[in-house]
Amino acid sequence: MTPLKPYLLRSIYEWIVDNDMTPHLLVNAEYPNVSLPTDFVEDGRIVLNIRPSAVQGLLLGNQEIQFDARFAGKSMRIKVPCKAVLAIYTKENGRGMFFDPEEVEEEDETPPPPPQRPQLRVVK
Repeated sequence: MTPLKPYLLRSIYEWIVDNDMTPHLLVNAEYPNVSLPTDFVEDGRIVLNIRPSAVQGLLLGNQEIQFDARFAGKSMRIKVPCKAVLAIYTKENGRGMFFDPEEVEEEDETPPPPPQRPQLRVVK
């Protein structure tokens, strides 16, 4: 089964933008495989403004969020695994969704092996 979190991120992002507010992501900057501007990280976290006018090429994928943004005048490609996202919320009133950082998502589970056929022998 695919994880629920990316679908929630996309739907809340759309809801925020539809209401003319500014979507922000709170990201665990210490999560493996994040590509972020380290100068803006505080206490292992970073807040990213993902308003359509602030980013280019926003991709809210099932595994990763990607976009181009400018930090201190320099363009940078941002890559954040969905598991590293701690929250998506509006700048204006803080409404959105916060995720439990301890929650373990069950995804990409290896299916159990198929049951083996019974082994029958003729006993005399």
